[in-house]
Amino acid sequence: MADHLSYEESKTAVWKGLGLLAAVTVIEVFLSLLKAQDWAKDFQPLFIFLALLIIVLSIYKAYFIIFEFMHMAYEVKGLAMTVLLPVFLLLWGVIAFFYEGNAWKGNREKIQDRNRIESVLDAPNPVGAIITDEDYIMG
Repeated sequence: MADHLSYEESKTAVWKGLGLLAAVTVIEVFLSLLKAQDWAKDFQPLFIFLALLIIVLSIYKAYFIIFEFMHMAYEVKGLAMTVLLPVFLLLWGVIAFFYEGNAWKGNREKIQDRNRIESVLDAPNPVGAIITDEDYIMG
């Protein structure tokens, strides 16, 4: 069985953990503000690197909170997996919903374009409407 810490040692460990989480949060906020700058958007590799770094820091914070503050580091492996597996499935579901939503958005934009073209053609006097071959290509 794991050695139990004294009250003072436990209190010190909690403050160190909170300090670590606060430092990572401050770094994330700083990187988010840096990434939001107009010059960073023009420099695509830096923009991607900062976005990935923010994601990695967020995952590290989640790992630290689950394993230290939720005491998963001190549990048997089976119990830890019964908690972590649904989290990974939820993450997979969120990614799948974003992907599917993006596909629906693309289809919706195609339908709106088609309706726009049809409304121009159905106008009683389509003077000034120039329809090219590209307007008829759907999908």
